[in-house]
Amino acid sequence: MKLWGNWSYPTAIRFGAGRIAELADACAAAGIARPLLITDRGLAKLPVTARALDLMQEAGLGRAMFADVDPNPNGANLDAGVKAYRDGGHDGVIAFGGGSGLDLGKLVALMAGQSIPVWDLEDIGDWWTRANADAIAPIVAVPTTAGTGSEVGRAGVLTDAATETKKIIFHPKLMPQVVICDPELTIGMPPAITAGTGMDAFAHCLEAYCSPHFHPMSQGIALEGLRLVKEYLPRAFRDGSDIEARAQMMSAAAMGATAFQKGLGAIHAISHPIGALHHTHHGTTNAVVMRPVLAFNREAIEARIERAAAYLGIAGGFEGFDAFVGELTGELGIPANLTALGVVDPDIDRLTEMALRDPSTGGNPVAMTAENTRDLIRACL
Repeated sequence: MKLWGNWSYPTAIRFGAGRIAELADACAAAGIARPLLITDRGLAKLPVTARALDLMQEAGLGRAMFADVDPNPNGANLDAGVKAYRDGGHDGVIAFGGGSGLDLGKLVALMAGQSIPVWDLEDIGDWWTRANADAIAPIVAVPTTAGTGSEVGRAGVLTDAATETKKIIFHPKLMPQVVICDPELTIGMPPAITAGTGMDAFAHCLEAYCSPHFHPMSQGIALEGLRLVKEYLPRAFRDGSDIEARAQMMSAAAMGATAFQKGLGAIHAISHPIGALHHTHHGTTNAVVMRPVLAFNREAIEARIERAAAYLGIAGGFEGFDAFVGELTGELGIPANLTALGVVDPDIDRLTEMALRDPSTGGNPVAMTAENTRDLIRACL
């Protein structure tokens, strides 16, 4: 079966090896004539980015790039990106890269035409209605990792340096108009990044599947996403040139982000503050806290996990599934706990407060309180 397709859910997606060649056409479809390509510093130096810039230049779209993007993007990065966008007279964004480049690119497109602070658009209630929707620039998204799924999301994560907190900025028009999912762009990912981003996709699917909210479509997408990660992440980790495994993982990443419209949970509620305060890799942090969160939620999710285990061909119900997660993270070289990840002498009270404020908390199957969240964080150390 050829892993190639033009999909219209949840947005227009051009999926298949080599489809980066369609970048100029994707910009035309989105109504972009003067794009600013936004990516992170590391990716800016790599051949895949030079190829994208060449394609832009050959099509008469210019060669403008902004790459002052930290691994956990922050308000200063956003301000600099908005200035580059306005100074360059751009009319759209190519968000290019992993979660940092994709999120920052989308947020530049959001904020370039706004007159209010980005923090006024945090994902709280109907705050998104404060934005001038007509001033949001069009976005073409090109993922180069297989994990965050930000290419099919309506939000971006941004660190507020003043409070050292990660905040989710939301607007429906942050969904890119066109996405190019080219698995060839992920072939150069190092094994550790393949593992961390792949486990991010797994966490998205797992939390969406376990969320108590009613959304059968997301439920089905999440379950199949779990299967794809189970089957193909070890292959992509062992052999980075395995294009079938890379393609299936790119599918799983988009599926996870589509599914988690149903909700996330304690994995992300803990991972976000850990990342903000200790600057850990998001997907890897998700993987580290996954088994303690499974144990925390067991009473509420055991029957559901048993059904998932059966679908995935894992024997032993909940305990078998938990053991599988341990085997998978061990195979991928994921640290055993937060201490091994480098989280030294954490402020548990502050982490607890930040976790309880995180929007992901609302999707957890077990109600999170100050007491049980504090105990859960200790279990992750």
